[in-house]
Amino acid sequence: MSDQPRPRASLRTAVVWEVLKEALDRQVEAAGRDALDVLDTGGGTGNFAVPVARLGHRVTVVDPSPNALFALERRAAEAGVADRVRGVQGDILGLFDVVERGGFDAVLCHGVLEYVDEPAEGVRNAVAALRPSGALSLLAAGLGGAVLARALAGHFTEARQALTDPAGRWGEGDPVPRRFTAEQLSELVSGAGLEVGAVHGVRVFADLVPGVLVDTEPGAVDALLKLEAAAAELPAFHSVATQLHVLGEKRP
Repeated sequence: MSDQPRPRASLRTAVVWEVLKEALDRQVEAAGRDALDVLDTGGGTGNFAVPVARLGHRVTVVDPSPNALFALERRAAEAGVADRVRGVQGDILGLFDVVERGGFDAVLCHGVLEYVDEPAEGVRNAVAALRPSGALSLLAAGLGGAVLARALAGHFTEARQALTDPAGRWGEGDPVPRRFTAEQLSELVSGAGLEVGAVHGVRVFADLVPGVLVDTEPGAVDALLKLEAAAAELPAFHSVATQLHVLGEKRP
């Protein structure tokens, strides 16, 4: 990924970035334009927006945090893409107060649905922002990964609570308001009128491997990245992934 992420950070983004970049390349070919208009909802400080802009695309970031947007502006300037990144304050449920409908070739909705009251409305708004044949990149917290993590930490009651709770929360202290299964996210995408192009498990192993092993063992990061990539598309591993990525595409 661009922006030279730290090795541990690359483990959290590599799978999503590869899928996203391929989708953008397809959009470039379909649109017949080298530069796409991309909307990043909840894009924060630009973890994806800046690398997308470095590919030559124009990116609009919508985020409720003015501090995050200030950091985005600084980061884009340091990367030399300030002219291709625009930040506006807002959120996905009020999306069309700040951006136009149908104005984007691709929409990123990463780490957003966990925190909105109406996830289905959020997805519908993201889809409504797309042009014909546009693509939606959706990333959200996975239920199974949280259950597995609590169980491996010895918090068995919390693991069971997450497994049975409608929102996938393990207790009052859980910082994540909502988690999803791959089936739930796919239904949100298809219910909003998109065709589900691909589903990937993200951070299947990365959050379970001791950090000291990854940071000190020669070649461990590259080997783990390859393992994550190999497991990402296999449905058997979607149920234990920390995050789930769904790519939805409009069909002409």
